Amino acid sequence: MKNVYITDLDHTFLRTDLSVSEFTKEMWNGFSAHSILSIATARTYKKTTQFLKNVDINAPMILLDGALIATIEKKIIDTKFINKEVGDAIIDEGAKFGIYPFVLSLADTNLSEAFSYSSVLNMHQKEVLKNYKKDEHHHQEKNLRAMNDNFKIVYFGEEELLRRVAQHLKGIFGDTLKYILAPEAYVGCYFLTLLQKDADKSHGIRSVSEAMDFDLQKLTVFGDNLNDIGMFELAETSVAVANAQESVKKAAKIVLPHTNDEDAVANYLMNLKNV
Repeated sequence: MKNVYITDLDHTFLRTDLSVSEFTKEMWNGFSAHSILSIATARTYKKTTQFLKNVDINAPMILLDGALIATIEKKIIDTKFINKEVGDAIIDEGAKFGIYPFVLSLADTNLSEAFSYSSVLNMHQKEVLKNYKKDEHHHQEKNLRAMNDNFKIVYFGEEELLRRVAQHLKGIFGDTLKYILAPEAYVGCYFLTLLQKDADKSHGIRSVSEAMDFDLQKLTVFGDNLNDIGMFELAETSVAVANAQESVKKAAKIVLPHTNDEDAVANYLMNLKNV
């Protein structure tokens, strides 16, 4: 049975400038003939495929923190949605704290994504949006509303405020949602991601495992942030890059000496080839 390698993107496989080095492409692609290769990311399908140009992916991708499982050819394997009623309620409850989220939704059956946000933006959101100014699927709204099928709802802001928002939302929605509060390394703030309760990378790995019929004992995963810990607990081999959060390093079986900017994943794979 083939070995399986699934990696997080940001701050793990991607460099900080959002590039994939030629060395990483060469090492990763060199495993594609005899291994199952995929990605587990908080990113959308569109952004992920932009980053992975000339990178071999031969299994369904875990996207949007596990809310979407889809192949590179746009075949949808699984989805975990927040419905419109709950999405609108989340927006309204967050507004009581003077903060509005980004809402990432499915726009149509061709895997077109919608990225909606309020005209009321904080400084951190404005910084995040600078990386998306060329994208066509953005919708700024004076009266922000959710769509019918929402992958995730994400707040950016100061840690203390987002902790209060998370606690408030947990009191209303309980365990019907998943709550991820973590540092945002690009902007220097925190983010709070809200997902359907079964939308996470560990559930995503199980979906990919069923689709590809692979053994979790053959699985190696790479990551750096809190949303990677679930897949670390599933995989036979969990690998944290040197720049990973401390709690992620503690959860990993292997902590690499290299950061994402030092091609950590590629160096790990190179060492496997040399064994």
